[in-house]
Amino acid sequence: MTTILSMISPLQSLIPRWSAWSWSRPEEHPLLKANREHFAAFSQDKPLTDYEFVVFDTELTGLNERRDEIVSIGAVRIREMRVDLQNCFYTCIQPDQCVPKSSTLIHRITPGQTDDAPKLEGVLPEFVSFCGQALLVGHNVGMDIGFVNRSLKKHLGGILRNPCLDTMRLAMQYKESQWENYYDRYNLNVSYTLGDLSKEYGLPLFSEHNALQDAMQTAYLFLYFVHKLHGGKIKTLRDLYLAGRSWRWL
Repeated sequence: MTTILSMISPLQSLIPRWSAWSWSRPEEHPLLKANREHFAAFSQDKPLTDYEFVVFDTELTGLNERRDEIVSIGAVRIREMRVDLQNCFYTCIQPDQCVPKSSTLIHRITPGQTDDAPKLEGVLPEFVSFCGQALLVGHNVGMDIGFVNRSLKKHLGGILRNPCLDTMRLAMQYKESQWENYYDRYNLNVSYTLGDLSKEYGLPLFSEHNALQDAMQTAYLFLYFVHKLHGGKIKTLRDLYLAGRSWRWL
């Protein structure tokens, strides 16, 4: 919330230009309208097993939200607090720009792989349908949902309203709770990368920088924190929110 509020002032000067652009925005897609209406009345007080979670990740041409694009999306579903490896979503995406070599070195997606891939506007309705009424989970999820929602505004006239949970924030809260009992609580030599956390906690390891593999890795990390935070006493979604302060309303 602090981050969002701190951005309001510098953005005010752009409101006239944005308002003019908004007239050309497409009408809100029926899928996004249904999504918005569902999450307008949302309860956090049901048992965690009553919710579905979609854990997702994106690979990008770069980290600039205005200039860069999504080149792949991967997602996996969690039902009854178990990873459903048979219920996955993955696609490469053909960006408008050429995939730069610097990003290919990270995610290994080449221009040749994206040449025959679908365009983002064709993929987005499928991804929205896959997410459905599930809660979204990601590692540093704000970046991924930021790219997705920017694209949804452009092509489908709205955004996903699914609340998001951030495994990076859960990791920070979990480590903080551990440090309270150790003399080296102020040791700052800590890594919060997805791979390092998964190795530290002995989780199954998947290939890095592949959207689907990273989504699976994040899913196992998420379930680990659900079982470990507050000594395994987390029963409802509200318990998880209070334990990890990991919630993000969009």
